[in-house]
Amino acid sequence: MPLRLLHLGDSYTIGEGVASHERWPEQLAARLRAEGLDLDPPRIIATTGWTTAELAAAIDADPPAGPYDLVTLLIGVNDQYRGLPADATYRGRIDSLLRRAVSFAVGDARRVIVLSIPDWGVTPFAAGRDRAAIAAAIDAFNAVNRAAAEAAGAGWLDVTAVSREAAADPALLAADGLHPSAAMYARWVDLLLPRVRAVLQPAAPGS
Repeated sequence: MPLRLLHLGDSYTIGEGVASHERWPEQLAARLRAEGLDLDPPRIIATTGWTTAELAAAIDADPPAGPYDLVTLLIGVNDQYRGLPADATYRGRIDSLLRRAVSFAVGDARRVIVLSIPDWGVTPFAAGRDRAAIAAAIDAFNAVNRAAAEAAGAGWLDVTAVSREAAADPALLAADGLHPSAAMYARWVDLLLPRVRAVLQPAAPGS
């Protein structure tokens, strides 16, 4: 049976500003297929601008039919951008989304990976804004999603550090000057692959 991957998120998961094959979920799938794994096309539930509440509503409206062998969750930048509190509103919503992600992953939290929120404060879009304050807010949100992932028994992956390299390397940004480029997403996949292999290889055909 082909392996099934589900990716939940916002603009960073749908790949705003890049071609569909350049999104990190698609790059991840291509890399895994190149390693010999049999995968269905990845299911992506993500839209630019979504907050945690909007992602939850979208899942309510069209629940993904599990089970999935791997579920990723990357959400919260729009909660931060809209000024929602990290330690109250966001924590409750990310906890709820994590419970749902685990339910889609055959109830196995080890099959869920939370990705940290990238730092949009380093991008040209943030020119004229308080970049240090944005970075501090992103770090606060990531402390929450990391704690939530650890409490749930899920994985957590830091992509924020590499996202900050875009401050000195414009090639890591899409043409819109805000979202990651295909090259940035490839860096994320490099970070993800060891985690994903550890989850999927035991279920691979012939393993």
